[in-house]
Amino acid sequence: MKIILSADENWGIGNKGQLLIRIPSDMKNFRAETMGKVLVYGRKTLETFPGQQPLEGRKNIILSSNPDYTVKNATVVHNLDELEEVLADYDTDIVYCIGGAKVYEELLPMTDTCIVTKIDRAFEADRFFTDLDKSDEWELSEESEEQVYFDTTYTFRVYKRK
Repeated sequence: MKIILSADENWGIGNKGQLLIRIPSDMKNFRAETMGKVLVYGRKTLETFPGQQPLEGRKNIILSSNPDYTVKNATVVHNLDELEEVLADYDTDIVYCIGGAKVYEELLPMTDTCIVTKIDRAFEADRFFTDLDKSDEWELSEESEEQVYFDTTYTFRVYKRK
């Protein structure tokens, strides 16, 4: 399984239920990376999407502890055991966890690759991701040239589990 996210210099990933910044090339990269793949994410993340609808062109699997929760055009699972049952039908290389913070935390132990848009700026954040640069379990395997969006610099990074 892979995780894909954007994080600021403090590994902040969100504030008040929203992304810290929307960078067009990051959104384009996300779309290109995940199109036709399997996405795993939480209910709160779904609620941030336009019309609170699953992303088109991808298999959407939503984690929700509410047993009555249903979503049109998506599979809803209620715990990690159910998720593992559903994911057994897919090659782990096409499965992407896309958040939010709680789901990232739960699925990080099952992940072998993290695709991170690393933003060289600190934002006000109330949700954070594990600092992979300080982790003994992860190593930076790829990094793009520095990119610029207005006054914000960032790179696309790939971390692999050691």
